[in-house]
Amino acid sequence: MIFTGAGNYYSAGVNFAGIKPMPPRKLRAMIIEHNQQLFEAFLNFPKPILVAMNGPAIGASVTSATLCNGIIASQKATFSTPFAALGLPAEGCSSIHFPRLLGEQTAQRMLGKEGWKPNGSEALVAGLVQWSVPHENLLDEAHKIAQNWIAQGIGRTFLAGSTLEELLAVNARESIEVADAILSAAFLREQARFLWSKNKHGPSLMFWSVSLLRPLWARFL
Repeated sequence: MIFTGAGNYYSAGVNFAGIKPMPPRKLRAMIIEHNQQLFEAFLNFPKPILVAMNGPAIGASVTSATLCNGIIASQKATFSTPFAALGLPAEGCSSIHFPRLLGEQTAQRMLGKEGWKPNGSEALVAGLVQWSVPHENLLDEAHKIAQNWIAQGIGRTFLAGSTLEELLAVNARESIEVADAILSAAFLREQARFLWSKNKHGPSLMFWSVSLLRPLWARFL
């Protein structure tokens, strides 16, 4: 399978503004379940997956791409994992998978406070992607790679020597950590600020209200 985006972006990542108010314990369980299912969809997919990164990718769309057989990136692609800026832990198995792919130092550049956002060419040098091509050649080159995989009988594999069993376990652990972080005071305030800056005032006020009331509902987690 060749997996790509439509238009100028590959994916803008998770839309936190779509979170609806609900009892805290139910919300935590929902976040754990949805986060885990998102990445399991990639991990458990039975056929080889080639990601054709056609433009900017943010957050979960970057980490999920690294769970595929390989990534070919347009030179217009960028890779952003702003978890530290959002007050979130690493997800999509990136807590162990990124250091293996990139080395500890480069992984921290992307996942930590620096928030390094490499383009397609830089990602190739760093080891995040396996091919980087001019934008206009992206899909043609992706189809050539896929045809070559078919000819060689390539099956579902994972990068950097990671195994399915290990990645499933890491994803389960990270999903709990993500849910706990999303319900933290620091994350709620940061999301309120961010959404207000994007003129999404309704969702922003919801996050502010939830953060202010946190001392009352946190005991029910």
